[in-house]
Amino acid sequence: MSRLQGKVAIVTGGAQGIGEGIASRLVQEGAKVAIADLNGEKAKSVADGLNRSGPNAIGISVDVANRAQVQAAIQETVKSFGRLDIFFNNAGFNRPLPFMEVDENNFNSIMRVNAWGVLVCTQEAAKQMMAQGEGGKIINTASIAGRQGYAEFAPYCASKASVISLTQAAAREFAKHKITVNAFAPGVVVTPLWDGLEQDMIEKGVIKQKGEFIESFSSSILLGFPSTPKDIAGIAAFLASADSNWAGYHGGRGHGPGMTVYVHGGSLKRRPRTHRYPRNGAFSPRRLASTRAAGRRRDPDDASLCPDLVSLQRRPPKCSF
Repeated sequence: MSRLQGKVAIVTGGAQGIGEGIASRLVQEGAKVAIADLNGEKAKSVADGLNRSGPNAIGISVDVANRAQVQAAIQETVKSFGRLDIFFNNAGFNRPLPFMEVDENNFNSIMRVNAWGVLVCTQEAAKQMMAQGEGGKIINTASIAGRQGYAEFAPYCASKASVISLTQAAAREFAKHKITVNAFAPGVVVTPLWDGLEQDMIEKGVIKQKGEFIESFSSSILLGFPSTPKDIAGIAAFLASADSNWAGYHGGRGHGPGMTVYVHGGSLKRRPRTHRYPRNGAFSPRRLASTRAAGRRRDPDDASLCPDLVSLQRRPPKCSF
């Protein structure tokens, strides 16, 4: 595989877990990679492992929420490999607390890295890509927790919802520079992050033994088991490659840039349609027919129930681009 031959990437949080898996896959596909992590020694160790087949990677110590350090990391990458084509905003962490115990320090510390860090890195990566004038790829690590809140780690959920929104906003901002911005949202992934989560939960008495928390979350996965970083890396490589140039966001009521790909093995299951009928909760063909006729139904998954979508399908709008 060489679809990333000649490309240069930075992967934040690349010293372990999903980030390490992404970095390894990018090198396999021909890219040069800078492993950027708060743990600089571990980042260099991962880079050394990737350099066994040649000068493929460097390790850099960086706090993604510190703009000066992010700028320095980008400069070091460009100095080593000549350019920057791909930037993965993957660094993030969680510090779970019961909802009623979340305080300012807990909330702000998580948002500083998971949301503010994404904004800072996106801005600085885009500056370098715009200066090169050849476009680029920015990919953000979101989470299913950005779509569905969990009381055990509400600030983390809020931070990942921010990532999804920042992805869409940045995609609109940088499209004119041929820089695409997309995200992927993993579900349960066996990484050191989950190990830390379970240890925190044990200490707070939420669970009694290791493995209980991840097994609880994994029970809703249709495939029947949690994923590993290798399972995520393929989607990440796709988003980093030219294969994703025309990938776009479908937002339910409209279309726009900034796609988030959900990589969860089927764990985000919709509620039964019976919940959409508040009067008695029962599915009624008669009511469905009357609702369709009245045009009150707005279901993004069923164009036949939405007159606006039907009309657009019959008479596609003229495009000027």
